Amino acid sequence: MKQQDKIRSMTIDDFAQVHALWMQISGFGIRSVDDSREGIERFLNRNPGCSVVAERDGQIIGSILCGHDGRRGCLYHVCVHPDFRKQGIGKAMVVFAMEALKKEKINKVSLIAFTQNDIGNAFWKEIGWTKREDLNYYDFVLNEENITAFNR
Repeated sequence: MKQQDKIRSMTIDDFAQVHALWMQISGFGIRSVDDSREGIERFLNRNPGCSVVAERDGQIIGSILCGHDGRRGCLYHVCVHPDFRKQGIGKAMVVFAMEALKKEKINKVSLIAFTQNDIGNAFWKEIGWTKREDLNYYDFVLNEENITAFNR
């Protein structure tokens, strides 16, 4: 990280820049309802102070959606702009999010990384996260209109 980098809680006022960042990340899955301004505002209101952005010179260059259910925390949409990777920004954001979860008395954090996301999977392994091999992950769609589009 550079001295001018700022790691802070995400607010809904950051949405436009964060969404623009997400659209630049190859392989990123964006949901039409959940990742809309309204969906993100709902998420931030339910999890105040947990989500994080990284700024450099007033521009958002990284973000994490972070929340919990009272028992387990979860990280979503973890990303750093490709031009700013390998500078410690991602790790600093993860530490910020995990500290926010600790304040909420959350003791375990999980995340999902697509198997084809080589950059992301290497990052999680490098900073000490454990890949689970002992469980299956299941989804059930409640809203068929919440379509996922993948950035290419």
